[in-house]
Amino acid sequence: MAFKISDDCISCGTCAGVCPVNAIAEGDGKFEIDADACLDCGTCAGECPVNAISEG
Repeated sequence: MAFKISDDCISCGTCAGVCPVNAIAEGDGKFEIDADACLDCGTCAGECPVNAISEG
């Protein structure tokens, strides 16, 4: 199951910068993860400064 970004996202872009498959892009008011491209590696969740990313 892909990771998801909550409304706690501060749009810093850290997650997008560490995603090995570029599955994260800026969305409307927060970053979003493409569930089809996500590898479920968790790298993004570990780097998020506000803990806005969790397994969905």
